[in-house]
Amino acid sequence: MKKLFCIIALAGLALTAWSQKPLKLSTYSGTSLDRYDGQLCDVTADRYLFTGWNTISMPFDMTEQEIDDALGQGVKLERLVGVTQQGTEIILNFQDCKSEGIQANKPYILYYPGEAGSKKFHAYTQINNAESKVTMTTNGGVEVTMNGAAFKTDGKGLYGILAINNVDANFTYVENDKVFFYATRCFISIPGEQQFTLTPNHLGAGEVTSITDITAPNDIVDVYNVLGMKVAHNIKASEVNNLAPNIYVVKGRKILVK
Repeated sequence: MKKLFCIIALAGLALTAWSQKPLKLSTYSGTSLDRYDGQLCDVTADRYLFTGWNTISMPFDMTEQEIDDALGQGVKLERLVGVTQQGTEIILNFQDCKSEGIQANKPYILYYPGEAGSKKFHAYTQINNAESKVTMTTNGGVEVTMNGAAFKTDGKGLYGILAINNVDANFTYVENDKVFFYATRCFISIPGEQQFTLTPNHLGAGEVTSITDITAPNDIVDVYNVLGMKVAHNIKASEVNNLAPNIYVVKGRKILVK
C-alpha cells in the first residue's frame, strides 16, 4: 500500500510539473505559442523598458501586485478608451487601469520611472494565444487600431512610441523602413496614406463615469468631445449611450461610452 501511495504521489508531482511547463518568451523576435495555448506555464520574459512611457502587450494576465513586484510601485498602466479628432489631430484617450492589472493580449501604455534596462517578468500563469487588438473610430470617421506585436514587425507606415520621444506617450509616424516593433510592444495603424498627429490624453482611474451617474435618463443634454466641440444638441441623456464608443463631456463631466 505504501509503495502504491508513493507511485501515486510521484505521478501527481509529474502531472503538476507538466501542467506548469517552463516557457521563455522572446520579447525581441517573438515566440510561437501555438502549443502552449491554454496551458499553465512557468513563464519568464526579459523585457527592455525605457525611462518614461513604453507600450506593452503580454499573452498572459498579471495582477497589480505582480506588476509592482516586477517593476516597482511607481509604474503606471493605461488602456485606450476613446479617440477624438479635430482635423489631422487625433486625441488618444488613455485611462489609468493599473488596479485591473494586465489582461492577456490587451494593448497598453506603461510608464516606468526607473532606470532604463532589461526587466524580468515571471509568473505561473495560463497562456492565451490570441491577437492583441483594439479598434475605435473617431468622430471624423477615421479608424484607429492599437495592436500588440506578437513577433518582430516592420514599423514603416505605423505609429509608435519611440525611445527618443516617450516623455508624454506621443505616438510618432514611422517613415524609416529600418524601424521595427519588437515582440510584446504595441503600435497604432490608420488606414490610408494621410498622416495624422496623435496626441495622448491621460485620464485618471475615476475621471470617466457613466451618464447615469450624473443625470436622469430623460434629462435633455448637450454632448461635447474632449476638444470642446459639440457633437450632439438637446438629446435625452439615455441616448448618449447610443453614440459611437468614445469619451464625451456632459455637464462638465467626462463620460465613457463603450
